[in-house]
Amino acid sequence: MGLPVSLALRGRHAGGPAADDAWRAVVEELREVDRVFSTYRAESWVSRLGRGEADTADAPHDVREVLDLGERARLESGGAFDVVRDGVLDPSGVVKGWAVARAARHLRALDDTDFCLSAGGDMVVHVAAHDRPDWRIGIEHATDPRRVRAVVPLRSGALATSGLAHRGAHVVDARTGLAPSTLASVTVIGPDLTWADIDATAALALDAEAPAWLATRPGRTAYLQWVDGRAETFAVPVA
Repeated sequence: MGLPVSLALRGRHAGGPAADDAWRAVVEELREVDRVFSTYRAESWVSRLGRGEADTADAPHDVREVLDLGERARLESGGAFDVVRDGVLDPSGVVKGWAVARAARHLRALDDTDFCLSAGGDMVVHVAAHDRPDWRIGIEHATDPRRVRAVVPLRSGALATSGLAHRGAHVVDARTGLAPSTLASVTVIGPDLTWADIDATAALALDAEAPAWLATRPGRTAYLQWVDGRAETFAVPVA
């Protein structure tokens, strides 16, 4: 997937054969996702669909699921998020969070074991025992990734960040083609990495409209960093 992937484990299976098997299963699942969804592989389903060499109706269930998620995200973001950009199909904005969330099931099968699975800074965490501490997740400074701007305690759920520091203006508002000019980074914390990742990307694309839009997303907590150096946190209760 072109991303650094890391795993931390605590508890009964922090090491040993069961942990090794679970890690191998995670890696293999992510590699399979890359084979199916990579826009850099000419033979991937996404590339073939993009060239019109295959039909969505004939695609594997996973491909149709991701495209359905992308369409739902487009509608719910008012068109700011879209898996089609400049006429080219690219569901990467859905795939990363979706893939890591799915791969985490191999770790949930480890009895009495806490895990933190991270891919490109987006992560799924779980604490199995009530007497073990939360994971503590550092949020990078939006304009200086060498610094930590905030630390989030997280016991179970997901965290995703979309920002400009590492890849520049790679996120644009699909309605206008414009990159954000006032919002530098969005971190979303929620129960599921698929939607935390989508929401972080959509909010960054929405730029100044992000706070109002995120306020409509129940069950999420958002941490926004602005180009002018401001930061703000707000939580939206479950409806």
